[in-house]
Amino acid sequence: MKNIFNKHSLLKKLIIVPAILIAGLVVNSCSDEFLNQPAYNSSDTESVFTNLETADAFVQGLYRGIVPTEMFYQLGAGDTVTHSSEDGSTNNSKYNICNYQYDSKTPNTVTGIYAAMYAVIERCNIAISRLPTMAASTKRDALLAEAKAIRAFCYYNLIRVYGDVPAIWIPLEEADPNDQNTFYPKRTSRDVIYDKVIGDIQGSVNSMPISNGTPERLNKQSTNALLARIALYAAGYSLRWDLNTGSAGTMSRRSDNARVQQLYQIADAAAASVINGGTNSLVQAQGGKSGFEALWFNFDRRNFATVNQEMLWHVAEYGPNTNSAFGVYAHPGSRGGTYGSRKALQFILPSYYLSFNAADKRRDVACTSYSIYFLNSGNASDTWVDVGTTYSCIMPGKFRISWCVEPQAADARNLNIPIIRYSDVLLMYAETQNYLNSGPTAAGIAALQQVRNRAGIGSLPIPSGQQAFESAIVQERKWEFSDEFMLCTDLIRMNRIASEIDATRQAMKNLSNRTGQFANTPIYRLYKFHKNAQVYGDPFLAVTYIDLTNPAQIAQVQAVPANSSGYAAYQTTLRSIATANGQTTTVDDKWYPVNMFQAYTSTFNGNARKAVGFTGGFNALQIGNIIYTKPTGSFENGGVYPNWIEGGGDGLFYGFVPNKTELLPFAAASAGHPLVDNPNLTQLPGY
Repeated sequence: MKNIFNKHSLLKKLIIVPAILIAGLVVNSCSDEFLNQPAYNSSDTESVFTNLETADAFVQGLYRGIVPTEMFYQLGAGDTVTHSSEDGSTNNSKYNICNYQYDSKTPNTVTGIYAAMYAVIERCNIAISRLPTMAASTKRDALLAEAKAIRAFCYYNLIRVYGDVPAIWIPLEEADPNDQNTFYPKRTSRDVIYDKVIGDIQGSVNSMPISNGTPERLNKQSTNALLARIALYAAGYSLRWDLNTGSAGTMSRRSDNARVQQLYQIADAAAASVINGGTNSLVQAQGGKSGFEALWFNFDRRNFATVNQEMLWHVAEYGPNTNSAFGVYAHPGSRGGTYGSRKALQFILPSYYLSFNAADKRRDVACTSYSIYFLNSGNASDTWVDVGTTYSCIMPGKFRISWCVEPQAADARNLNIPIIRYSDVLLMYAETQNYLNSGPTAAGIAALQQVRNRAGIGSLPIPSGQQAFESAIVQERKWEFSDEFMLCTDLIRMNRIASEIDATRQAMKNLSNRTGQFANTPIYRLYKFHKNAQVYGDPFLAVTYIDLTNPAQIAQVQAVPANSSGYAAYQTTLRSIATANGQTTTVDDKWYPVNMFQAYTSTFNGNARKAVGFTGGFNALQIGNIIYTKPTGSFENGGVYPNWIEGGGDGLFYGFVPNKTELLPFAAASAGHPLVDNPNLTQLPGY
């Protein structure tokens, strides 16, 4: 039995792949059968691959660690949709990174993704090397295909974060210890890596089973979907730097246009295979919920049988040992009670919240204009409220704490991690059809239309030109895939990141000034008082509200009583306004106005909440105070933009530099936590 640890003390010497071999290689699954798989360590690799049962357990273990925390914790924002609200402004890593302010010297440079991906790649390489030594069988070939697909996913993650990275295709135990490249590999062209992993999937995807029993493992359909995604990235734009000369980088495709065309054809065929397979579809309206709402509510509740027709692949996270913090930072924020004090450190840009068509069912699922807070004392017996917020603190909603099952710990949410959905396949297919045919085809339009129909906006016109249709797909992907940590790199591969950042900056200035597309955005909103059920699985979606535009009604809501003696009459006035705006009200209903452009903690907003029963009208939300204590409007901020929109050395995307910050650097040794100690691993020259 071989033991790679004895090869020149390889683990001690190998800096480029830390913690590469992990004992207990079992998949993170919600099923007891998966969780109870036996554990294996690195010295067991020969015995593991002597029978299919143990080989299968080893391959299941490849899924552990394929979505490291930094993928959503550090890189889950900055995509012109979701942003960081972490306290302390530019002193914190998530805030810096989502604003593209990073370099190789500061300790916020992402390092965990690099280490985690190569750890999984090493285990994949072991499986890919050992499985062919077993007797040929359908099961063996399926396991080999599965290992190749997981390795491809890891390289895709590495390339979209770092660009060119080392390519390692064999296990360390098979590498030559006398070859310097074993210990200090150089960067390999991303095009070479992409071509290799795409070829791997193409050559083995037909060995994958139609079903593995659960989308927590790859099958033929999800592997084809992964192939489509990787092929689009391989064909798309990326930041390319001459590492030898240090000349300025450029956003460009690979130079071989024929290969670009071929890659689009590969993506097109792979997406079409999933669509024509007939086993997948979009979750539709059910149980009084829209299709999009039913999808995410049931996903959060782990009712996977209801959503697996759309969730082609999601990474299993469940139990005390195989859980992650996914979703912890992307939720409405809760101040206590059943859910505990769960601080949300990501928020939704109001320009995105306001971009949805009025008929779109996705907005109130993807975004919440409320946070969970106590009415009075905050004791367990208190009344807990879904309190309406302002434009500066619209929060993510797909993974809201109240929809989840009760987590084991604050940082173990029991949420599986979504990787590929059927709607992604439909929009990728619409994109490839548009590119290959120099404009939208009937099949591509039908794919886009499916997504729109489910969202409730099927009546929107479909653009006819190639560029206009691509722009429609870009916007559709933003509406559909918020907080699924791929929008930023999607914009990069489509060469849209700079233009989308510029457009978002301008949109936020327009909103702040109430000009342009936001010239008629209502200032005042009347929220209906709503108690929070304080139970996991609460299906609550959104606080009822009325956007006020009638000057007389606005004047009435502005007249907040100075003390409690006037609260009853004020509530009578507010109920009459609600009735006049088409709301059915009773004498027990309560309403409170909010100036959406002021800070949540403004004098008016705080006093208005007092009038509905909050003893602490100026309550502190469990949200980074960089936003909820700040206004959105420039008028409300003394005639200048709030710093979180634009400020000296701060503001949205203040660190973005075209042709530089589209890729992250490697951490320098001087940063105190070197990612690598490798003289051959050239740093991007811009850093």
